[in-house]
Amino acid sequence: MIRIQKRLSYNLDQILARQERIPLQQRIICYLAAILIFYIVIPIVLSLYIRPIPVFSLLFFYLINFSAAIMLINSSFQRRCRIEINKQDLHENINLLTEEMAKQRKQQQILMSKSSRYNSLKDIIEQINQNLSLEKIAEQLCYLAFKLISGNKGLCVLYLVDERSQRLKVFTAKKEDEALVIKAKEGDIFDFWVLRHNSPLIVEDARKDFRFDPEKLKGQSVRPVLSLISAPFLSENRLLGILRLDSQHPNFYSQDDLRFLATICELGAVAIENGELFQKTQDLAIHDGLTRLYVRGYFMERLKEECSRALRDSANLSLLMLDIDFFKDYNDRFGHTAGDLVLIRLARALEEQLKKFNPIVSRFGGEEFCVILPRCQKNAALEIAEDIRLKIEKNKIMLRRHETQVTVSIGVASFPENAAEGNELILQADKALYAAKQSGRNRVNSV
Repeated sequence: MIRIQKRLSYNLDQILARQERIPLQQRIICYLAAILIFYIVIPIVLSLYIRPIPVFSLLFFYLINFSAAIMLINSSFQRRCRIEINKQDLHENINLLTEEMAKQRKQQQILMSKSSRYNSLKDIIEQINQNLSLEKIAEQLCYLAFKLISGNKGLCVLYLVDERSQRLKVFTAKKEDEALVIKAKEGDIFDFWVLRHNSPLIVEDARKDFRFDPEKLKGQSVRPVLSLISAPFLSENRLLGILRLDSQHPNFYSQDDLRFLATICELGAVAIENGELFQKTQDLAIHDGLTRLYVRGYFMERLKEECSRALRDSANLSLLMLDIDFFKDYNDRFGHTAGDLVLIRLARALEEQLKKFNPIVSRFGGEEFCVILPRCQKNAALEIAEDIRLKIEKNKIMLRRHETQVTVSIGVASFPENAAEGNELILQADKALYAAKQSGRNRVNSV
């Protein structure tokens, strides 16, 4: 292509050089000299040698020269026309070739960009497989998509599907504008479309896309989105989440961007599934399978940490130990399934009532529960324990179509007032609990 263009340029230069080889003034002088010679000088010379010159011969001479002059002028004019036509053709061909070369250069740049993107897939696989932390995997996927596809422009959001509610939840995001607040925490109509169809989505201009109602788009209390691409994380037809890129400018993304995003999601789905399994394994290791509270072993580790922190900060912490009164009677009367229901209800009640105190709640064993209240003195802990006891006493539970209620006995101990370390604090709280049971149950006691 380049050789052809150079050849055409050379031919055009030759034509222009040929035209400009004899300047216009010189050509006019040549024409005048030829007329002077043929029509004045030659007839005068002939008149000197031939006397008299026949009128017919003179007319014939002028006629021949005049015809020859007309032919020469016509030939010159046609030649100039051909040159001009060739010149225009060459200019047109050069322009076409220049435009074609520009297209090829642009296509070459696009191919190089695609090649660079897909060459980075190996690095993506290595990076997301370096760890099993779901948070780090999600952050890495979001970062790579935002950088490689959007060029760090617009917004990238990674949603994961909550197993219990089966709703989308914003897990991590990358933003061009750090001050931007994502209001649609559970997704918008674009995300619901991907959730419903389990397939990638591209919107080049939301104002012109017939799939989405413009009125609903206006009604959303979110920033304006004019173009976006979104792809699901799928594992054996199970939707794990969605990775979405959007922009406030129309036609910001292409079909190739969508294909590359879908490829990232295919690779990321395996890593996300592994991360979720790893998280579940860790979660099961520290949480009780029935009540979802912390298990005793993890609770004891946290108690040591909190005691060390309290000692370092010269602060207090309190420990509550709860036991369900006559729990064996519930199991014998209503069955162990009903007993499990009582344990679950009590665990939820403890979490709900104590959440403002940032507690650490554990199922300590059987029907016993332990609660660490950081930076809480004994008097305040006694008030909190009494509130818990009253709420549980008033709470009605339906067991096998019978309305019933449970009561709890609570022992309270504080660090460092009642103990110098964690194990001793457990013993003191257990001692207080035993005293509460001995004095009639359904009461709070402290050492």
